[in-house]
Amino acid sequence: MFAARTAVRVVAPAGARSFSSTPTQMATLRELESRIKSVGNIGKITKSMKMVAASRLARAQNSMRLAKAYGQANNAVFEQSEAAKSEAKVEKILYIAVSSDRGLCGGIHSSIAKATKRDIETGEGAGKEVTIVALGEKPKQQLARGTHSHEMALSFSQIGKAVPTFADALAIADKIESEHLEFDKIKIVYNKFLTVISYEAAFIEIYSNKALSLSPAFSAYEVESDELGGDLSSFAMANAIYAGLVEGFAAEISARRNAMENASKNAEEMIAKLRMQFNRMRQAAITNELVDIITGASAL
Repeated sequence: MFAARTAVRVVAPAGARSFSSTPTQMATLRELESRIKSVGNIGKITKSMKMVAASRLARAQNSMRLAKAYGQANNAVFEQSEAAKSEAKVEKILYIAVSSDRGLCGGIHSSIAKATKRDIETGEGAGKEVTIVALGEKPKQQLARGTHSHEMALSFSQIGKAVPTFADALAIADKIESEHLEFDKIKIVYNKFLTVISYEAAFIEIYSNKALSLSPAFSAYEVESDELGGDLSSFAMANAIYAGLVEGFAAEISARRNAMENASKNAEEMIAKLRMQFNRMRQAAITNELVDIITGASAL
């Protein structure tokens, strides 16, 4: 006859603490792993967008150099005719805010909106009748907020998808003229390209036919009729819009490249921190399991 075997029950010493991994720890590890993967995917997207922007930047800069000739031609006419000294009173100003529809490019759009609002409220536009035309959905949205919504007369979309052409600028100028907006002066607000990492809001000024005709030195051009002066003013507006569109486009592409580069760096830094946190938690879980095993073995 065999004696009945007594069941053995392992009892942890009094006061002993259990260090086994909890479901909460495992869930946290899974969440961290999922987040690392998500941030990594976003980092891949931002790197791709940076490469695309970098490839487009060279073409945009080349177009900008060619377009600057249009703006310089305008400046020469207005400077030589001394349009700034015209006897015509400036009581109505038309602001053309040049930007685009696209985002992920830093403060490009807010730069235009802030410069336009500042000039209207505390600059040359203060106390005058103001009309706003927005080139792009982003400046339209920002300028339509608050006290300037009633001044928005016209807006254009589909801006910034490709390098602007003179035909685009001419179509915009024709549409503005067809609306018969009244103005004594036009101020085109655009982002001036400084370097590949910097830009600033700037203005291109266009004077009306009346202001040109009353300029001190405009008679040197021997204009035969008022219609020719009007054509000159219209062509100058198209030229200036083209120059502003192209230079603003180059500034936007550069800003987007920089924004995506910064986003990629931030993603890498975040992944490094998350991995460190993940490794620490995993190491703690392994250590706890080992302590639990050792404690259980000691109690046997």
